Amino acid sequence: MSLFNFLKPRKTPKRRPREDLPPEVFEVVRILERVKDPETELNIVEEGLLYGLTVKEGNVEVFLLMARSTPECHACQMLAVNVQGKILNDIVSVLKQEGFNKIKVYNEIGLLLAEG
Repeated sequence: MSLFNFLKPRKTPKRRPREDLPPEVFEVVRILERVKDPETELNIVEEGLLYGLTVKEGNVEVFLLMARSTPECHACQMLAVNVQGKILNDIVSVLKQEGFNKIKVYNEIGLLLAEG
């Protein structure tokens, strides 16, 4: 066993969607499993970034936990902004491809991050 095994991304999911979700919400969660974090290659559901979701008449609101782990590191902030932008674009893209009309993505404090 290597001392640095903790640096490698996990191969098994950290989190899975609850089985008691309404079918339309469960379907959107499954769609969002296609969105990968470019740094870890884990999907946003496994990473625990997805913490809320509403689906109503073809409209989707996605709530993400996008907190930075090192707020004092300016280089880290720039990387985080780039990663966040990629994740947000991918979320809107995959949901549009699946036929959803209006998509809004919010952060943990309710700030609108992206829409499409």
